[in-house]
Amino acid sequence: MATTRIADLGPPRPGKPHDPDWQEHFHVCPICGQQVDRRDFRQVMWHEQPDHEPLERDQ
Repeated sequence: MATTRIADLGPPRPGKPHDPDWQEHFHVCPICGQQVDRRDFRQVMWHEQPDHEPLERDQ
């Protein structure tokens, strides 16, 4: 299976700039164990799939 990169999921949605409480915006996916940025809709939707692999982070 090919690795899916975040960029492969489309452009990011505009959001708020980085804030000092960034930890509040992340959770660990119970399926693959990867940290998910809940401010990025692409990541949230990817990790909602029942059988998925971790995303490859963009450089």
